Amino acid sequence: MRIKVINPNTTASMTAKIAAAARAIALPSTEIIAASGTTGPASIEGNYDEAVATVGLLEEVRRGEAQGCDGYVIACFGDPGLLAAREIASGPVLGIAEAAFHAASMVATGFSVVTTLGRSTVICEHLLHRYGFERICRRVRATDLPVLELENPRSDSRRIITEECRRALAEDRAGAIVLGCAGMADLARDLSDELGVPVIDGVAVAVTMVEGLVRLGLKTAKNFDLAYPITGKSWTGRLADMAP
Repeated sequence: MRIKVINPNTTASMTAKIAAAARAIALPSTEIIAASGTTGPASIEGNYDEAVATVGLLEEVRRGEAQGCDGYVIACFGDPGLLAAREIASGPVLGIAEAAFHAASMVATGFSVVTTLGRSTVICEHLLHRYGFERICRRVRATDLPVLELENPRSDSRRIITEECRRALAEDRAGAIVLGCAGMADLARDLSDELGVPVIDGVAVAVTMVEGLVRLGLKTAKNFDLAYPITGKSWTGRLADMAP
């Protein structure tokens, strides 16, 4: 089985961290192909960033189809381009937020999300509503950490995230914590041990879910709205080479 894990931003160190988390959980028979976006922002911290980064993400999905990939993980907590990626992929495509919410709902009656900037909480709340988890999520908490601070070994990000998780447990009555950024993928296991509750990294969850879907022989439905993009029309400008 071959799974492509795509970090839509262009920061190579974050992609390496995400790849390590994916390979640590994947089955021995699963090949993980990790990729960064080739165009766009170094970090994704808002709707504009997401929209621009989606182009590079979709390019990587198209490459993955040529590479014979069986499934895909979108390793950004905003799940950017998820439905568009499902249109062009034959196998399953999971976003890490959707996967993490599902996992949290299976191990706790309520969970809190600990994410980066305050503006990201609104994006997360929209996803919770879209996926139907708004009644199970107790609160979305911001640490006010810029995403790239998670890549800075001299930053105090680990302590800040840990303290926010502790506040979530004390104040929100949360039974589980969802880490709301792929750049936190390396923290989940240690935080679970330290806090004594399930702390969920969406990268690891999404990889295991894609593995399960592929093993079940389940592919992306192509009979209605997730059918392959319509061909035969002209594409112009800088994105002409994205034509299906």
